[in-house]
Amino acid sequence: MRFSRKGALGIATPVLLGSVLVAGAAALPANAKSWQDTALAAGQVQVATFAGAGLAAANGDGVIKLSGTGVTWSLHGTVPLGVTLSGTTISYSGDAVTNAGSIVVDAADSTGTAQALEIPIALGSKSIQVGGTVVKVSLSALADANLAGTVKFSATSSKSNDTVNFAETSLPTGLTSGNPVLTYVGGTAAPGTYGGVVVTATDADGASLHGTFGLTVQANAVSDYGDLVNPYGNGFDVFQQAKHAGAKVVGWTPTQADPATHFIRNNGAHSGAYQFEYAPNGSGSGLCVSDPGGGWKSDPLRDGLILTVCNTGPFQQFIPQSNGTLRNLATGLYVNPNGTGSQLRGAANPVSWGGSKYSWKNYTDLPG
Repeated sequence: MRFSRKGALGIATPVLLGSVLVAGAAALPANAKSWQDTALAAGQVQVATFAGAGLAAANGDGVIKLSGTGVTWSLHGTVPLGVTLSGTTISYSGDAVTNAGSIVVDAADSTGTAQALEIPIALGSKSIQVGGTVVKVSLSALADANLAGTVKFSATSSKSNDTVNFAETSLPTGLTSGNPVLTYVGGTAAPGTYGGVVVTATDADGASLHGTFGLTVQANAVSDYGDLVNPYGNGFDVFQQAKHAGAKVVGWTPTQADPATHFIRNNGAHSGAYQFEYAPNGSGSGLCVSDPGGGWKSDPLRDGLILTVCNTGPFQQFIPQSNGTLRNLATGLYVNPNGTGSQLRGAANPVSWGGSKYSWKNYTDLPG
């Protein structure tokens, strides 16, 4: 629950060229966690063309010979014990096997694009032969679509029942590959337009297709990154750093070294209210502190504070009061502590001993 100290937070000023925001190398923040991504948009994928040709498999003297130009061959997945590939020759060193099934070989060109051959095999004693019709598997129609601030990828396999998976590389620092959706949620990339981002589609047989595209990132500078702390030094803490909806929010001493006590303070959807997003090490999780008012059966306390998926609803809106306390917009209840390590909860009145008064402390002001 407690890990090593993180570096100090850095804020950099974006470069403006005309009305276009550009994130060059010099404009990137010293710490990418200075940004909270709000939307992504991708340009059209420029798809690479498979450079191989003439893929085939034929019987040799107790072996299978592969042919094709501009490719390197490899076995894919699990093959029978004793089946090996050397260059373009598939050999077998075992005993005869009845109903041996099929093997798959991948042919990759110099760019990494690949097509696959599904080869039915017959296994004799120290012999392997093509035992049926060889099927070539390839991918096509690699494309992207911009949906609600995210980018969704699609592609078609010539083998209709094969699952296609997607991975993105050369992403700006602060974004994580998604399958099949690349999302801004939890992203900390600096705003700007980035070229040369690569998406690779791969099907279950190892056939693959890749393309490049430009990616535009929208983001807000994170100045309100830290935690709420009461006069006794206890703040908001996500129990055991659980990053899922329904995780308990408890009272604990916040530090720079403890990711469980890191939050982003967002302006609320209601005047004067704030929303508190769990942000371990400065990376927004898309989960916000909520008093669901008994709406979650899994919540140990009826008005216990938990994480729920961030939204504009009133249960995630907390309004600071003139006496330093916090009231939830939906329930009207005050956020009260119940001892170190115990779940925070809403109550009709603040505790009499002053522990319900919370003030915001930026990350840089938290103890190391």
